[in-house]
Amino acid sequence: MRMRHQAVRISLLGLTPLALTALTAGPAEAHGSMTDPVSRVSACFAEGPEHPRSAACKAMVAAAGTQPLYDWNEVNIGDAAGRHRQIIPDGKLCSAGRDKYKGLDMARADWPGTKLASGKHTFRYRATAPHRGTFELYITKDGYDPKKPLKWSDLEAKPFAKVTDPTLRNGSYVFDGTVPKKSGRHLVYSIWQRSDSPEAFYTCSDVDLGGGAPATKSLAAAAAAEPEAASAPSEEQIAAEAGKSTVSHGGHGGDGGDAPGTAGHGTTGHGENAHVADGHAPHSAARDANAPAAQGGHLAETGGDDRTALLAVGGAGVLAAGSAVLFLTARRRSARNRA
Repeated sequence: MRMRHQAVRISLLGLTPLALTALTAGPAEAHGSMTDPVSRVSACFAEGPEHPRSAACKAMVAAAGTQPLYDWNEVNIGDAAGRHRQIIPDGKLCSAGRDKYKGLDMARADWPGTKLASGKHTFRYRATAPHRGTFELYITKDGYDPKKPLKWSDLEAKPFAKVTDPTLRNGSYVFDGTVPKKSGRHLVYSIWQRSDSPEAFYTCSDVDLGGGAPATKSLAAAAAAEPEAASAPSEEQIAAEAGKSTVSHGGHGGDGGDAPGTAGHGTTGHGENAHVADGHAPHSAARDANAPAAQGGHLAETGGDDRTALLAVGGAGVLAAGSAVLFLTARRRSARNRA
């Protein structure tokens, strides 16, 4: 009898740390991607990872599988710290040098694109986990050839748009910029460098600024050569497919999917929780916490906010109190039995 009560007491004492762990370990989703103009990874995710429509997105899946599309909001380097040109090699800008996203680097002229006009434009960047930081947008130089691997030297030297801590509206960062006067097929390259950690995120958006088709082409030939229009993923699709993501890191950088020492720097991160390695169990706990309504238009230092921690601590306190009551009750019963 005495041994049984001791076992009960030990079991009850173990509930408190387990309860605290369960309530505080909820992961957050990855962080986001450009949706106006639509990034390559966002466009292919919107087409559907399992059965993409466009030839370019089909080729991306053939090269790297479907998982990069389910993880569409995670093209990052955990320890970038502003060293973008030093750590991302030429030809691998769209993947940020990460083998997982190598399909985004394919040099081809038929990536789904966004019609864009020179002049003022309102840009949108869908943030599944908001962070403080600075956005820089670069555009390719005149003479850019999409059929050649993208190099740093293909981009204009200075960003045409730069903003720090833009407004978060309905789950997306919204900011204005002036698109340079250009024509034809180009690419907009975005860098989102966090100010609360060394982590940075990268996107490639294929754009058509018009006036680029040779006059000698027939209308039919020009229409046949024109790439498909890119579409951003809907909120319904983002919510429905979030459970298939392998990204689980509590709102911080790093990814176990890249080998140590590669340009992705995934496993080094910045001393915080790393992403789950490719093939590990997906997460879904953060979908509601990171939904646009829950974000409330406020920037967060990481993917969550203070309320999450308070709720976890409060919930753990309730369970701990319950464990204490059960423990005391067991002791009283044990004393009565001995009497």
